[in-house]
Amino acid sequence: MAVQTTPATLVETERKDAWWISPASFFVLFSLFGLWATFRAFQNDHYEIGGYLSPFYSPTIKLGLKLGRFEISPALLILPFPLSFRLTCYYYRKMIYRSYLANPAACAVKKPGPVWLIRGKNYFGEKAFPFVLMNLHRYAFYAAAIFVALLWVDTFKAFFFTTNGVTQLGIGLGSIVFLVNVLLLSFYTFSCHSFRHLIGGGTDCYSCSALERTKYGVWRKVSFLNDKHGLWAMMSLVSVALTDVYVYLIATNTLTDLRIF
Repeated sequence: MAVQTTPATLVETERKDAWWISPASFFVLFSLFGLWATFRAFQNDHYEIGGYLSPFYSPTIKLGLKLGRFEISPALLILPFPLSFRLTCYYYRKMIYRSYLANPAACAVKKPGPVWLIRGKNYFGEKAFPFVLMNLHRYAFYAAAIFVALLWVDTFKAFFFTTNGVTQLGIGLGSIVFLVNVLLLSFYTFSCHSFRHLIGGGTDCYSCSALERTKYGVWRKVSFLNDKHGLWAMMSLVSVALTDVYVYLIATNTLTDLRIF
């Protein structure tokens, strides 16, 4: 079979399918997310209105620290924890290697030209800096789980509205946005390979006791979620950004929250 080289990809491969769509779309989406998250983290404003608190600024932290005339944003202390979970996630590691490093860009695709310093390097695993830091994923999971619990609290608060000093249960469009976001984040976090191992790992016999049989049942459910881990990873990335955008638009009076109930 003839090897094809296309101007669009500048790589050699025998593959005829659109293999480049996945790494290219990840590159665009994750880059846009990074730019928006960086802007919002340093903005330190328009992140809370009524019962809506941006996930970039949850939990609420009052620092009161200043660098010259600028107050240090609490998001700079919050975001590293969920971000460390994402960056060390198995799915994100695969996509970062394929999209940003192109090492390689896909299976059966030759590494790109000499402009990439990584060309000609052999892969020896994640044993050298900075890739050795990827092994922190199992610990980053615990931080991510705590933040998901905090976001569930924020979602609960998003269903209560105060009018004329009276707080009542209600449903706004923002309430739905928050609920969808926390559900997708829960699916992503608890479909994690580390959580799957935490639930079912270190067990030699799943049928030897009621506890082990329970563990097996939970492990199967987590394995079901784990099968779509990449899907939850990207959908939750989009939902987090959209939730923050929604709070930003409401807080800046660009939009008015639609009250459903």
